[in-house]
Amino acid sequence: MKAGDVLKDKGKIVATIGAEKTIAEAIKQLMEKNIGSLLVVDEKGAICGIITERDILRECHQRYEMIKQTKIKEAMSKNLIVASPEDDIDYVENIMTQNRIRHIPIISGGKLEGLISIGDVVKLQRGECKVENRYLKDYISGKYPA
Repeated sequence: MKAGDVLKDKGKIVATIGAEKTIAEAIKQLMEKNIGSLLVVDEKGAICGIITERDILRECHQRYEMIKQTKIKEAMSKNLIVASPEDDIDYVENIMTQNRIRHIPIISGGKLEGLISIGDVVKLQRGECKVENRYLKDYISGKYPA
């Protein structure tokens, strides 16, 4: 399965936040939407980073007193790791695992197509395992003609 196939099922809507907004505003949006990351966009709408729960926790640890004033651009991850819709989901999973990230933007032709989380990957694999498990049980029980 390809990353683009996951987005067809999941949808392509991605939550974003402006780089000039504060960490407190990001926390509010993450909690309201029950998500773990926001893509950060500049004033022109171009992607310039990602802010994740981990980034926010790091910032809280380093400068807790300043959290309400700290701008997203000061805490976000700037070196985005991305994938394309044509990338195999196993490849995407390996990128996420090797880089210890839980969210990966899917970009095609310089345009954001969506965002895949590690939860999306696990959900997909779980479904595939259920299908394979049922097939094997049916095969072992003799449900299929020899």
